[in-house]
Amino acid sequence: MIAIDPAMPGGPEVLTPVERPVPVPGPGEVLIRVAAAGVNRPDIVQRQGAYPPPPGAPTIPGLEVAGEVVAAHGLAEESLIGQPVCALIAGGGYAQYAVAPAGQCLIVPEGLSMVEAAAMPETLFTVWVNLFERAYARDGDTVLVHGGTSGIGTMAIALAGLFGLKIIVTCGSDEKCDRARALGADVAINYRTTDFVAAVQQATGGQGVQAVIDMVGGDYLPRNLKCLAEEGRHVSIAIQRGATAEIPIFDVMRRRLTITGSTLRARSTEFKTLVADELDRMVWPHVRDGRLRPVIDSTFPLAAAADAHRRMEDGDHVGKIVLTLD
Repeated sequence: MIAIDPAMPGGPEVLTPVERPVPVPGPGEVLIRVAAAGVNRPDIVQRQGAYPPPPGAPTIPGLEVAGEVVAAHGLAEESLIGQPVCALIAGGGYAQYAVAPAGQCLIVPEGLSMVEAAAMPETLFTVWVNLFERAYARDGDTVLVHGGTSGIGTMAIALAGLFGLKIIVTCGSDEKCDRARALGADVAINYRTTDFVAAVQQATGGQGVQAVIDMVGGDYLPRNLKCLAEEGRHVSIAIQRGATAEIPIFDVMRRRLTITGSTLRARSTEFKTLVADELDRMVWPHVRDGRLRPVIDSTFPLAAAADAHRRMEDGDHVGKIVLTLD
């Protein structure tokens, strides 16, 4: 098969097509003929050599795919053969074929394109786990999400609208703030021109937000804590501005704040299967009914994966970037 599997770390130019063996599904797994694969920030960090695949995962990048199941290992899994699915995987998406645990597959309903389906698993699993499970967001809460026009941000805006949350986002330009509001954000703050802490306090009448989902890290963490209401929850999901921060411990104690975080890629298949089951019950009905769709920024053929990474690194995208193989 044709795949993108760089021999060494580097810039986007290392993402060139090569031939690789078609993977063989193991117990509980299916083989997907890939029609489209989502591009995510961890793919870039992996390409740069700073985010190696977990043990047992392919060196081929790509954490989400959509396509048709063409083979399976196991009687239960064989029922998926011939089905259109999208799947969260630990790697291997930038290829004509990819293996996925059957429990991490979701059936693609009519009306959802393969490009849209490939753009959903990574952000949907991530936002669901961190916003609704770790941050315990519930109907009526106000939440702050950084990176409002990223794949994570646009998915968070969509889910907030479906589940009764008020959502405040930060963006890097007035144009992106306009896009975020058009997508359903209640408040969008240009972090380059406005102090987002003061803006959050103003937007909430001085009460603060119930939860913060932060992909920035570093010096954002103590500023995020100032945005939280009493009993607020802070969830770290990435560290784009650094892996360390100084926090006011007594303020955490006094206001009974919770600081937590998670990564998804290295979690067990059993955990991800449980999340997929929850999504199938709680979120996928909205997909089937057409009420939930990802925001697609652009698509690139697999052979142009380097251009897709350049697009993401330029920072001008709104929503998801997807590779196509058909």
